[in-house]
Amino acid sequence: MPHYFEDFSPGQSFKHWPGRTITEFDNTWFTLMTMNSNPIHFDAAYAAKSQHGRCLVNGLLVLATVVGMSVKDISENAIANLEYESVRHSAPTFAGDTIYAETAILETTPSKSKSDRGILYVETRGLNQRGEQVMILRRRVMIPRRPV
Repeated sequence: MPHYFEDFSPGQSFKHWPGRTITEFDNTWFTLMTMNSNPIHFDAAYAAKSQHGRCLVNGLLVLATVVGMSVKDISENAIANLEYESVRHSAPTFAGDTIYAETAILETTPSKSKSDRGILYVETRGLNQRGEQVMILRRRVMIPRRPV
């Protein structure tokens, strides 16, 4: 069921389900598809000499996965994603890690120019299978009001 602006309130939180295990294939495919040439994402011999000792999952794949997990609960009915205010990678993600996400509604602001919509300001956290935060981001999403 799509969510409308009236369905959200500051302080509300969502635990998005299911999680997603990131595979080595996911990471390599995404990295090559996006033309990211940093060998830390796909060259195991190179990555073995890094501080982490193995390949890192591409941070944009983690971002896309975390945001994607939130769509069903937050922005499936969105008019537009207006802004990604901040994105911070808190810890590395490796192939085999399972990512989970949760979102807190920080603000709800009715549109000043159009009465049929409002703006959600949200914070979404990505967590690994050990409950460690690997990413945190804030964004604004334009959501329609419930039709009369």
